Amino acid sequence: MKKIELVFRELLFQAIEKQNRRFTQLALSRELGLSTSMISFALKPLKKMNAVEVRQRGFSVIDPRKVLYHWASVRNIEKDILYKTRAEMPVIEIEKAMPDNIVYGAYSAYRLKFKDAPADYSEAYIYGDETLKIRFPETKGPANLFVLKKDHLMERYGKLTTMAQTFVDLWNIKSWYASEYLKALEARINERLLE
Repeated sequence: MKKIELVFRELLFQAIEKQNRRFTQLALSRELGLSTSMISFALKPLKKMNAVEVRQRGFSVIDPRKVLYHWASVRNIEKDILYKTRAEMPVIEIEKAMPDNIVYGAYSAYRLKFKDAPADYSEAYIYGDETLKIRFPETKGPANLFVLKKDHLMERYGKLTTMAQTFVDLWNIKSWYASEYLKALEARINERLLE
């Protein structure tokens, strides 16, 4: 993921899952280990579309949905794929066979977080590293395991991608059932934003 996306993820995690919409650029820069100029750069398009309001002593996310849709439109999940392979087992078994140092994404993250599956799915999106090749070697056939590069801040959110990251990843996945998960997740995000 690009550094700018780390900022979007943190803003949306705070706004959606922590009910916090007020920030300072300095505190955010320290929290994420990014320069204040990178924070300022990330805020520029959000300010232009009236998704954030920047003041002298900080800024506020005034429309998290705009931030979410902006991130979804600039996200390129394909660039984060380290490798993909075919594992000859059901997707639930693939998920169970994962080591502790991974983060579940997309369909798996949704199902594990909400104990619900809006549609059957047959692909696992996992954030990890190339050591997964030992457990799941590259094989021929239609891929059902996608290993994406895990960034250095991802584990601070837990074993599942944030609601926002799950949304933007699903937005960028081409399978037909991604839209079923998107609808269900969007409804859950909207509920959180109304609280």
